[in-house]
Amino acid sequence: MSSELKDLVGSNGSLDSQEESPHVGGGGGSSGKAKDERPLLKPGSAASEAANAATPSERLEELEKKYAPYVRKDAYGTMGRGELPPAEWVLLGIALVTLVPIRLVVGIFLVVLYYLICRLCTLFYAPNREDGKEDYAHMVGWRRVVVVRTGRFLSRIMLFVLGFYWIRESHRSFSFEDEHEQPDESERPEVIVSNHISYVDILYQMSSCFPSFVAKRSVARLPLIGIISKCLGCVYVQRESKSSKGVSGILTERIKEAHQNKLYPMMMLFPEGTTTNGNYLLPFKTGAFLAKAPVLPVILKYPYNRFSPAWDTISGVRHVFLLLCQFVNHLEVIHLPVYYPSEQEMEDPKLYANNVRKLMATEGNLILSDIGLAEKRIYHAALNGNSLPRVLHQKDD
Repeated sequence: MSSELKDLVGSNGSLDSQEESPHVGGGGGSSGKAKDERPLLKPGSAASEAANAATPSERLEELEKKYAPYVRKDAYGTMGRGELPPAEWVLLGIALVTLVPIRLVVGIFLVVLYYLICRLCTLFYAPNREDGKEDYAHMVGWRRVVVVRTGRFLSRIMLFVLGFYWIRESHRSFSFEDEHEQPDESERPEVIVSNHISYVDILYQMSSCFPSFVAKRSVARLPLIGIISKCLGCVYVQRESKSSKGVSGILTERIKEAHQNKLYPMMMLFPEGTTTNGNYLLPFKTGAFLAKAPVLPVILKYPYNRFSPAWDTISGVRHVFLLLCQFVNHLEVIHLPVYYPSEQEMEDPKLYANNVRKLMATEGNLILSDIGLAEKRIYHAALNGNSLPRVLHQKDD
């Protein structure tokens, strides 16, 4: 398996080809360099053949060492299919007949309720339309107030329903070096950057500050969720899009608009571009840093004993079921001070991204890793026993 990693990782330890995360809250674009259109692994290539030949015979421990940021270590095993002791089956059975029905009914009720609120607030209100997409990011007045306040409240209720009864939040305060000293201004940051562990991250951010996210274009067409995402002001992207702006250009415009209009929602970005198990920090994409605007770093942690809320190698349905069966879930949030870029960082978005990443790793006690989405797909393919070329060409990771 080492050969394909050498092909995928450049001499400086970063991926030669970057790819946006397709799910909500993806990290955004890349730097100003020409986009590399090469496939992650070409069928028939030496890397592909070596990976296919090595995977069946490699032990699980060796895979876990290579792909440590994506390894699950909870009671349910690597893919949520581990052998469970009788006591665990009893707990799952009790939760299945008590917690799960209540949480499902209340959760669906909350989603439907907020859908109706969003539908009411958008009646007779023209959305923004650009490049075949529409959103309500510019919505103002009572409509915006109702959408934001009810959205934050219902998101927190949803977290409570999922077992996050209390959330431990801390705010770090420290002084930067001279080039990072904060200017004398009370302006809010237009961008929030965070590590990405679970879809629960989005619920927390909605309950905290109700920002806009990056989402696949298909999210806008989902029942119930579609109108909610439009009220959030989500930036819809499509990997196959021929738009001249690109994801980075769209994000930069949106961040600048938020700077000019304080009623405009902030952008919430997960610059890693995919989820991890919460112990590592992957390389940052530069989409959040191209606008040269200050960013607010936020670090999320999910302490657990039995079930990890991290969404890495486990299927969505199995993850939701086990999350609903968990009696109590824990979330810790570390808010760092607003990071103001230096002149050098403004001229070099990659440097800006790397410095923020190092700061978050230090303050959050996270391990820096040089692997990314390509290696995550290789790991998933190995666990599922699939052929790598077929897996790596799927749209969803």
